[in-house]
Amino acid sequence: MLKLLAIRAIRLVSQDGERLARFYAGIGFTICSVQNIPAEDMARLGLEGGGMRWSLSLGEQRVEIDEYERSGAPYPESADAAAPCFQHFAIVTTRIAEDWRRAISFGATQISSGGPVRLPASSGGVTAGKFRDPDGHPLELLAFPEPAEHGWNGEGTLGIDHSAISVIDLAKTMRFFEDRGLIRHKGSHNYGPEQDSLDGLRGADAEVRPLAPASAPPHLELLAYNRSSAGDPFHGSANDVASTRIVWKADGESEPFRDPSGHWHEIVR
Repeated sequence: MLKLLAIRAIRLVSQDGERLARFYAGIGFTICSVQNIPAEDMARLGLEGGGMRWSLSLGEQRVEIDEYERSGAPYPESADAAAPCFQHFAIVTTRIAEDWRRAISFGATQISSGGPVRLPASSGGVTAGKFRDPDGHPLELLAFPEPAEHGWNGEGTLGIDHSAISVIDLAKTMRFFEDRGLIRHKGSHNYGPEQDSLDGLRGADAEVRPLAPASAPPHLELLAYNRSSAGDPFHGSANDVASTRIVWKADGESEPFRDPSGHWHEIVR
C-alpha cells in the first residue's frame, strides 16, 4: 500500500486566486511563482479547461492556490468547525495578537468570537485563534508557550504546524492513515468555554488525534466533533472552493483520492 512520507503543500481552491494570494502575502507568506496548472493535474482531477496556480511559502512550508476556468461552488456559508468539509491549517506565531489584527485588516473574518484564546492544559495549553480567509477557507493562528519544545525557533510568523480535518468516523479514518504510514501521537479531548470561543460554537466537544508522517511539520490532525459523527462524508467537487487538498510526498504514484470523510488528497513523487 502507498506510504505517505511528508506533506508537500496545502492546496486551496479559489474563484479569485490573485486576490487570495494578496491576502496571504499580507499575512506573511511569500509569493514564489504563478503558472498554468499542468494539464495532467487537471485530467487527474477530472476537470475540463485550464487554470492558474499561485505557489506561496511560509518558512519551509508551502501553500498553493488553484483557480480554474470552470469554477465550482463557493465555500458554504453554513459550514462550521464540525461540518464534514471543514479543514484548516495552523500557522505558528510568536506574536499572535499582532498577527490576528493583521489578518483582520487584510480581510479575514473571525471564527473565534473574542479573538485568540488560551486553551487549558488538557487541550494543549496553547493560545489559538481561528478565522477565515476572503474565500472562506478556515485558518488558525497558534502560539505555543515554549515554541522550541515543538521544534519551532525564531520570532514572528514561523510556518505551518498542521492541517486539521473534521472527520465523521474517527476510528475508521485513523486506520486509513495509519495503514498509509502515518504515526499516531498523543491526542486530547477539547471542550469547555475556551473551546466554544475558539470554534465559534456552543457546546463544542472534539476528540483531537494527531498523525505524523516520517517528515514533519506539517502533520495531520483529525477532529471528531460530538455532532459530526452523524453527518455524511464531504461530497464537494474538485473545483469547489471547499475542496482543499493536502499534497503528499509518497513512495509511489496514485491518482487523487478521498479519505473516509471525503477530504481530497493528491500525491507527488
